[in-house]
Amino acid sequence: MRVTVDLGACQGHGVCHMSAPDVFELDETDGHAIVTSDPVPPELEADAQLGADSCPERAITVA
Repeated sequence: MRVTVDLGACQGHGVCHMSAPDVFELDETDGHAIVTSDPVPPELEADAQLGADSCPERAITVA
């Protein structure tokens, strides 16, 4: 599974990180989401989807 973050849409709310801390980190300078592993391992796929679904801007794509 591949997860991408549209940094133009991401507002740095951090909801993805709160929902899936093993999949998402937050950039220290602006709070934008960073995917920690590409591709996301199978055991974290459900967490990745939860993080994407939690994004208020829908800035995260899961494929």
